[in-house]
Amino acid sequence: MNAFQLAQQREDFREILRLVRPGARVLDIGCGEGALLELLAREKQIDGRGLEISPQGVSACLSRGLAVVQGDADRDLADFPSRAFDYAILSQTLQTVRAPRLVLNELLRIAERAVVSVPNFGHWKVRFSLLRTGRMPMTGALDEPWYSTPNIHLCTLRDFGDLCDELGLQIEASAALSAGRPARPMDPAHWSENWRAEQAIFLLSHPGRQDSPAPVRPPTDDLFTR
Repeated sequence: MNAFQLAQQREDFREILRLVRPGARVLDIGCGEGALLELLAREKQIDGRGLEISPQGVSACLSRGLAVVQGDADRDLADFPSRAFDYAILSQTLQTVRAPRLVLNELLRIAERAVVSVPNFGHWKVRFSLLRTGRMPMTGALDEPWYSTPNIHLCTLRDFGDLCDELGLQIEASAALSAGRPARPMDPAHWSENWRAEQAIFLLSHPGRQDSPAPVRPPTDDLFTR
């Protein structure tokens, strides 16, 4: 499956493509086989780099001509210099790391903006499945059984918002994602979104950083326009 076929199945990829400005410096953490980096390079001519823990993923990226190194987000983000990128992207990866708090903090040290997408463990299907079966839920967004899933730190939208507040991060914009449906803007603080959004994508910044350069503005034709 090539990058464009995968993008048709990944609504978060389409939203990231709309968000990232042409020519931006981008670090994709947990980049897999490089489909998102390849898509951004072709469509937005980014200066892209990737960090991937799997040797097979790194090999696939290198075969596509992508600049990717093997590394662990929990340990190796500290090796990147501050403000080296315009965007740090963590797509469906935060729930798989050992230290989500540390990783989020590092994203906004490394980059001016972070784009983070996560499954929502507070979605109504998850709640209903747990209530009905008494077993760990499996849904479209959480499609592996508990004993084989890479997800070790699942959270709800409220949990994610609370962590951003604790770290002093600003949610500049957010959108709800559901399989087969167009993304829609949302207010993550509204109680209903914690029930309705199967997945969510966030544009984050750290307004308290003293070394922050001029803000990166989203393009004017996407969900993230304010």
